[in-house]
Amino acid sequence: MLEGFMVSTNLENPDQNATGNLTLRVPSKSRETLIQKIRSYGIKVTNENISGTDVTDQFIDNDARLAPLLKSKEKLEQLLDKAISVTDILSVQRELSNLQLQIDSLKGQQNYLKNSSELSKITVYLSTDEFSLPYAPTTSWRPEVIFKQAVRSVVENLRSAGTWAIWLAVYSPLVLLAIFIYKKLVQKPISKL
Repeated sequence: MLEGFMVSTNLENPDQNATGNLTLRVPSKSRETLIQKIRSYGIKVTNENISGTDVTDQFIDNDARLAPLLKSKEKLEQLLDKAISVTDILSVQRELSNLQLQIDSLKGQQNYLKNSSELSKITVYLSTDEFSLPYAPTTSWRPEVIFKQAVRSVVENLRSAGTWAIWLAVYSPLVLLAIFIYKKLVQKPISKL
């Protein structure tokens, strides 16, 4: 199983040409498998957005805030063991409760950050009818680039023609000489015996 959970979903025109989007949180190791599976459900994936969150700084900050709270809790527990009067016991317990709330809050944030860092958020926009989607060519049409390509083609063709003309000019005297010699030899009358 791929694990993870659904964050949100939206479906439009379910009876006709359905389109919609889906946002999921999945473990990073399952991300590619899930994306391929989602692509297989719709005719056209119109847009994908995959994101992860780096929470290292927040995690380290929470660790730094958690350490002194744990030390304070330990000291208050030692004071509670030594407390004699009911007022002292109640006062220390009240402080311990406040500290425990702060500790639990930070530990909850740590768990959330840990889970967030292990999961990727995937948002996919799907459509079951490719023709109902707006036309979006895969490559852009850039006339200036096409003009440059055409000019380069003309220049290249002129260079090729010039190269052939030079070769022809260099070899033409030799070809003409060969033709002249051939005609003289072929047209020479054969002597009769």
